[in-house]
Amino acid sequence: MIKDKEVLKKKLTPIQYHVTQENGTERPFENPYWNHRDHGLYVDIVSNEPLFLSIDKFDSSCGWPSFSKPISSLQTKMDKTFGMIRTEVRSKEADSHLGHLFTDGPIELGGYRYCINSAALRFIPYKDLDKEGFGDYKKYFEGIVKP
Repeated sequence: MIKDKEVLKKKLTPIQYHVTQENGTERPFENPYWNHRDHGLYVDIVSNEPLFLSIDKFDSSCGWPSFSKPISSLQTKMDKTFGMIRTEVRSKEADSHLGHLFTDGPIELGGYRYCINSAALRFIPYKDLDKEGFGDYKKYFEGIVKP
């Protein structure tokens, strides 16, 4: 795990660093995954920690990727910035700022909306899961994706 800020500044793009290390937010509708539809796994850009499956992603029309649930437990904490009270979502392993959790998600999916910055994520396509060391996650796509 990379903890050294200078090493992270070299590894990450400026927006990835700003979002994950400085609790930033990218612009809505101007990020790579807000309308991304491919099947696969989303991992923490800093630690490679598995976070979300594409099958749990839904269109919330908010301009950021939205998921109904994570695949592993995430850290949450109260965020009182900008005069709002929100629930911040952070990765467990790297403590990366990911985005926020809201309770306005589709009821049929559990009612939660994990609103996540694309800059905090790296997407691994289904076809590359084995190659990237995440082959165990292929089972979640049975009957959805043809091998």
